[in-house]
Amino acid sequence: MSTEIKRITHLVGGSVWTGVAERTSKVYNPATGQVTGELDLASAATVDEVVKVAHEASKAWGQMSLTKRTQVLFAYRELVNRDKERIAALITAEHGKVLSDALGEVTRGLEVIEFACGIPHLLKGGFSEGVSTKVDVYSIRQPLGVSAVISPFNFPAMVPMWFVPIAVACGNSVVIKPSEKDPSAANAMAELWKEAGLPDGVVNVVHGDKESVDRLLEHPDVKSVSFVGSTPIAKYVYETATRNGKRVQALGGAKNHMIVLPDADLDLAADAAVNAGFGSAGERCMAISALVAVEPIADELIGKIKERMGRLKTGDGTRGCDMGPLVTGPHRDKVAGYVAAGVEAGADLVVDGREGDFDGGDDGFWLGPTLFDKVTPEMSIYTDEIFGPVLSVLRTSSYDAALELVNSNPYGNGTAIFTNDGGAARRFQNEVEVGMVGINVPIPVPMAYYSFGGWKNSLFGDTHAHGTEGVHFFTRGKVVTSRWLDPSHGGLNLGFPTHD
Repeated sequence: MSTEIKRITHLVGGSVWTGVAERTSKVYNPATGQVTGELDLASAATVDEVVKVAHEASKAWGQMSLTKRTQVLFAYRELVNRDKERIAALITAEHGKVLSDALGEVTRGLEVIEFACGIPHLLKGGFSEGVSTKVDVYSIRQPLGVSAVISPFNFPAMVPMWFVPIAVACGNSVVIKPSEKDPSAANAMAELWKEAGLPDGVVNVVHGDKESVDRLLEHPDVKSVSFVGSTPIAKYVYETATRNGKRVQALGGAKNHMIVLPDADLDLAADAAVNAGFGSAGERCMAISALVAVEPIADELIGKIKERMGRLKTGDGTRGCDMGPLVTGPHRDKVAGYVAAGVEAGADLVVDGREGDFDGGDDGFWLGPTLFDKVTPEMSIYTDEIFGPVLSVLRTSSYDAALELVNSNPYGNGTAIFTNDGGAARRFQNEVEVGMVGINVPIPVPMAYYSFGGWKNSLFGDTHAHGTEGVHFFTRGKVVTSRWLDPSHGGLNLGFPTHD
């Protein structure tokens, strides 16, 4: 096995940064516990250097024609599609998720690029002729300038793609600050922009920790901030950036519930609970972590889930396993601590993920799928976002009691209901206080032309990611009122009209 440690650094103005970092951090392969990279951490001065490059690039790019921008977007889409296996391999090597899951992440990100390819239509304004005598009024949308994207470790490719293609298509430049835990995918995807024909400096990557984040939140030339992460940090990002005059979309944490009504197909529900609870080792903001079984089906449903969990293979993501390791050793220990806390609180530990054989290195960050039954709302395994492969089952006596559990939760990211009753499903979609709802769909992540985002403590700011809300976030509206004398236009040109 290779022990070579690679240097990972910033991408500025289309080139690899050549400076010397004052601080670095280690990047690990979670399946082996081995250090594979040394990451340069940006100082505030380095962030200033990157923002200056992005600010200069935004001036020309913001004036670039929609035709040219679209050509770059189409080329970028083809390049990402060409290199998706390579990008997925980078994700698996640093995050730990299995290759098929990593490839699915890149594929979902591609959907946003494809949506952004339609930017000429998405940026069309309105026009009203003759609102007064020879007076017309029309609306246009213009780019902001420099947009910062601060992305989390759990989706190192997809989350940046939620924001960057739309920001670029709208005429902005971008500074991406990836997670320190798995930074290589962001670099790989940023390099492809240059190959696609994007001018240098429009997309840049700066690596770092709190020092670099704080500088992005405060820098006067950064006009918008897009963030995905935990709720406490999302709240901090929102408050700090808005205090500095920026527009912000800060997506926070979640505690996603899946309600199973007595009339549901329990085999379908069990499949969904396992897939949504343990995919990507539960390190998803849309993972199902609380299953609400409306009696009398809890015992039968738990039996089906337990049987399916017994078939899962946890191990190295390159070996055809179903679930990989957790992203770091400290995070694995934190999740294991929640398992211990659940037992101490009196929950019934049906499947203990701390035990078992793992198909990977002895020093990998392992914790297998874990199932609790008879969880109550005051237990920490229910109240906290664990961000690991821990599924908690709560039992209720009615639909109303199940709905109350969801609506009283401080998070409002995603939820699902499993039922064959159309009336119950329709009532649920109207009554539940959550931003994204699945009906017999456990992870209701919308397509790119709809917007992604939750309610309550799962979102700070009023704009969701991608879709039309994303286009509006990365542009400013302007209304023009005009009056002209009768103009004349002459000249002969028999050539076919073209657009540049």
